Amino acid sequence: MNLPSPVSAEPSLHRVLEVKAIGRHAYRLRVNRGKLPFKAGQCFTVGLPGGGVNREYTSYSGEADSWLEFLILEAENGIVSAALKSCRPGDFVEIHGAYGGFVLKSPEDHRRRLFIGTGTGIAPFHSFVRTHPDLDYNILHGVRFADEQYDREDYQSGRYVSCVSREPGGDFHGRVTDYLRLHPPVERTECYLCGNRDMISDVYDLLRDKGVASDDIFTEVFF
Repeated sequence: MNLPSPVSAEPSLHRVLEVKAIGRHAYRLRVNRGKLPFKAGQCFTVGLPGGGVNREYTSYSGEADSWLEFLILEAENGIVSAALKSCRPGDFVEIHGAYGGFVLKSPEDHRRRLFIGTGTGIAPFHSFVRTHPDLDYNILHGVRFADEQYDREDYQSGRYVSCVSREPGGDFHGRVTDYLRLHPPVERTECYLCGNRDMISDVYDLLRDKGVASDDIFTEVFF
């Protein structure tokens, strides 16, 4: 991610409220927010106090929520993701931020928006929708397995489409690029892409080929 200077150079400590498994390798980490400000879609660095190593995670909660929440993939040999998963309510985590400019452009307008994410790259879109429930949006979510359709019930009926590539069980069997070739966005759709670099490159080129203006495409590489 491209990280500008943080709001504050000093970290803050936040009490863990809940750690909840979701899917086979991911979990939600919810902590007390305190007075920490952020814009939906911004990210933070999170780690254990004094651990010396933090990792970047995008907001999963909404701007008006009293808590901060992150959707975290437990990476293979991931020191921080494993340590955070082992936290219990009452423990503390260390947070820097908020950072980044992957936020909605003019959220008060009524433009149609298409959010395209892979894996836990759906996190900023969950934050967008919690913050701005009146958006005219659709979410296209690429995952490998059916149990990675993270919190799909949080989205309005008909607005979330899962593209499951390795097994049946989603709304569409295949990748997000396969879906977009069959169902290109309508004219004047603002498109937000978040996920691995290869997906973003492929989807960007496909959207341009389908007539989406470059000024209407916003990207965030998600690790």
